[in-house]
Amino acid sequence: MKDILDTIGRTPLVPLSLVGRGSRVPILGKCEHLNPGGSVKDRIAVAIVDRAEHEGLLKPGGVLVEATAGNTGIGLALVAALRGYSLLCVMPEKMSEDKRQALRALGAEVVITDNVPPGDPKHFQSVAKRLASERENAFWTDQFGNQANPDIHERTTGPELWEQTEGKIAAFVTGVGTGGTITGVGRYLKQKNPDIQIVLADPVGSRLAGLVNEGELGEDGNYLVEGIGTSVVPDVLDLSVVDFAVSVSDKEGFEMTHRLIREEGLLVGGSSGFSVVAALKAAERLTVKGPVVALLQDSWDRYWSKLFDPDWMADNVG
Repeated sequence: MKDILDTIGRTPLVPLSLVGRGSRVPILGKCEHLNPGGSVKDRIAVAIVDRAEHEGLLKPGGVLVEATAGNTGIGLALVAALRGYSLLCVMPEKMSEDKRQALRALGAEVVITDNVPPGDPKHFQSVAKRLASERENAFWTDQFGNQANPDIHERTTGPELWEQTEGKIAAFVTGVGTGGTITGVGRYLKQKNPDIQIVLADPVGSRLAGLVNEGELGEDGNYLVEGIGTSVVPDVLDLSVVDFAVSVSDKEGFEMTHRLIREEGLLVGGSSGFSVVAALKAAERLTVKGPVVALLQDSWDRYWSKLFDPDWMADNVG
């Protein structure tokens, strides 16, 4: 092993025997929160930098610039520390203070933007792109548009799931932030068995569920979960591999997250609860016999000030 980055991936697949009790098929959790940076985004952080180095787009001592909800930024911070780069992360105001502090502790420069819709010049992705063009020796990692994102999931996450279930996986469930995970995993699993169902767990208020299930973007609304859901289709998202979407409310998703911690001992963040709720609902409607796998996207340690603050929960979720 060369360094900590070599421990990324090959995460455990565990049965959710308590929260999944009563389901007619096994519900399994893919523990991406156990990656060294605490999330599934560690995979793409290394892949994006590897490709940029291979293509000569990154120079020694360069600056990585990313628009992030937090997790990709943390993954990139690990890569930057080990390879001699600096990191600038642009985050929307919605994201937790815990993520900001984690990024700063890792040495990243953090810029906070207003919560504005895509297309607005103040949107966090627009700001990141502009700052990358203005900074000397900077590289815009562009997780929402970089094909290294879905490619790494097609090469690693998908094969891991196939091997860990001995080819018996019946459905894979996850939310969409950039769309890289569902695209890459979906492409691989569909190649192995076209009958495997790829299911989008979408927060109520995100527009993707409407597009998947009804052919047009749904109504735009507010939601509290971080890192998943969107009002526009990300560039790397390939919806042709998605079979259907399940909408999950903040209350349902957050309550399940607390259950995963207290009943299953899985120290996960809010989006993981959304995946599991959607997996349970998907299992009810499917006629499959094999297991349904829910992606557990990230760790609980970046949500102390929100999801695990009783006062915040009472004021915002009820």
